[in-house]
Amino acid sequence: MQRIVIIGTSGSGKTTLARQLGARLGVPFVELDSLHWEPNWTAAPLAVLRERVALAISGDAWVVDGNYSVVRDLTWGLADTVVWLDYSLWVVMQRIVRRTLVRMITREELYSGNRESFKNTFLSKDSIILWSLQTHQKNRRKYTELMSQPEYAHITMVRLRSPQATCAWLADLTPQY
Repeated sequence: MQRIVIIGTSGSGKTTLARQLGARLGVPFVELDSLHWEPNWTAAPLAVLRERVALAISGDAWVVDGNYSVVRDLTWGLADTVVWLDYSLWVVMQRIVRRTLVRMITREELYSGNRESFKNTFLSKDSIILWSLQTHQKNRRKYTELMSQPEYAHITMVRLRSPQATCAWLADLTPQY
C-alpha cells in the first residue's frame, strides 16, 4: 500500500483514519475537503480543485480522504488501495452529530477559515448532518457498484463495517518501507 484512498459517508471517520494511516506508513495525508473549500463555504472552481488534487497526489505515496467524484479519475486512477468505511447509519449519525457539536462549541477553524455554525448545521438545507443522512444509503449502492468496475480492477478494495474492524485492520498493518 502506497497510494490509498479512504472513502465513506460524512462522519464515518475518513479523516481520522487517513491521518493515522499516513502517520503509520510515513506518507503524506491529503484531505480533499481542505482542497475543495474556500472562504465562506464556497467550493473551489472545478479546474482549481483538480489542479490542487493532481499536485497533492503527484508523489509516489500518499493517503487521500474524501468522496469527491469529480476527482475520482485522479485519485482512484493512481490508487493501489481503497478503504471504505461502511458503518451503520447509527454509528455515522452519532459521530457526525458529536463531531459537529464539538466543532460548533469550540469554534474550531476548518478549511479556509470556515467554521461550523448552528444555522448551517440545523437550519440549512446544506446541513452536514442532513447530507450524511441523505447520502448514507446512496453511498452504499454507489461504492458497491464502483468496487466491481473493471477500470478499478488494479485496486485492492478494503471494506470495513465497524469502528472495531477498522481498529483491528489498522493494528495489523505493517509498514512496507
